[in-house]
Amino acid sequence: MAARDRTTSASPTPERGDDDNLWLTPESLRVLAHPLRSRLLGALRRQGPSTATDLATLLGTNSGATSYHLRKLESVGLVHDTEEGEGKRRLWQASSEYHSWHPSDFEGDEDAETALNWLTRDYARHFSEQYDRWLDVSTTWPTAWQDACGSSDASVLVTAESLEAMREEMWDLIERYRRVGQGNPQARRIAVYAFAYPLDLDRPPTGAR
Repeated sequence: MAARDRTTSASPTPERGDDDNLWLTPESLRVLAHPLRSRLLGALRRQGPSTATDLATLLGTNSGATSYHLRKLESVGLVHDTEEGEGKRRLWQASSEYHSWHPSDFEGDEDAETALNWLTRDYARHFSEQYDRWLDVSTTWPTAWQDACGSSDASVLVTAESLEAMREEMWDLIERYRRVGQGNPQARRIAVYAFAYPLDLDRPPTGAR
């Protein structure tokens, strides 16, 4: 299984050669697994190119810390300086629309495995926070949007291979709609999360890859 993140979410297996995708290495994973850096990268993907000062205001921190952590993200290729800023106001941009990984890429690397555990839990926390914010304001949105948004759950009986295939099909569907509202003033950006986890937690398969 792979995961993919546009802001702070996980999804199915992408192509390693996708220009919009940056495949995490153990080094870039360890750099990204930090509360502020994870949020900085997500903010740049949502908001577009920004200065450290603007990002600090958005995230409620100071520009000195923001600049430091942006440089750390730059050191592993997750963000870059657009060279379009004026003076000391460097304009930062996310280097890709999303990043991906296979947990097996980090097998045996204790530091990377610890970083991945933190990062994926942080994404789950972020989802909970963001969804709570939507629930707080949802009744102020038109009923058509309230009907269209929401959550659902289901269970499927699958092998690891068929689960991965299902997730790839789900991602293909999402890709079809990713820019369908471009240019439409009625369109809004919508976060789509996909979590897949076993219900039989006490029955891990044996002999599986």
